[in-house]
Amino acid sequence: MNPTLLLLKDHFQHAFLGAGLKLPDGVFEALTERYGEVSRAYHTLQHIGEGIGHLKTVRYVPPEIPIAWWFHDAIYDPRRPDNEERSAAWAGTVLGATPLADKVKNAILATKLGAVVFDAGARLLVDVDLAILAAPEPRFSEAAAQIRRECAYLDEAAYRIERLKVLRSFSDRAYIYASPEFRNLETRARKNIERSINALIVGKK
Repeated sequence: MNPTLLLLKDHFQHAFLGAGLKLPDGVFEALTERYGEVSRAYHTLQHIGEGIGHLKTVRYVPPEIPIAWWFHDAIYDPRRPDNEERSAAWAGTVLGATPLADKVKNAILATKLGAVVFDAGARLLVDVDLAILAAPEPRFSEAAAQIRRECAYLDEAAYRIERLKVLRSFSDRAYIYASPEFRNLETRARKNIERSINALIVGKK
């Protein structure tokens, strides 16, 4: 196992042990296989690793959030509207019928675009998921290209329309980030989004 995968496995183990749970047999391997699917370019272990890095900057992380982070994109098909529901269902199967499982599933469902989120833990998970919007320009552009590859089934015109909808849904928010630890990302995220929107509009002409 390569060093990066070893670090990821260590985080996965701590996520379950930190929540007082027994490590589930074979689940780490199943998740890494999912995140390594050839159809993926952005929703990969790179995304998981970046999110883990962001979680490490937060003073208090509710025990359900590291587990939810591992499962939040476990099932991903850009053509389907129910990826979050299917990922949450898988997490529920692994965790069983427990209050913690309910929190994990609710946090995963909070990452669905347009979801209304009230729980602080779920808001933290959403902020981690959206931290890429405030990435330094090289990584932000790389992520945009990765997302485009995942949506290769769309022609350029259709992709621009859909991508503009997503980016504008973020720019129209009063705040992109709800957690105090992520508020410092707000300005850079908005600059990245504005630049991307302008590029997409110019590309349409």
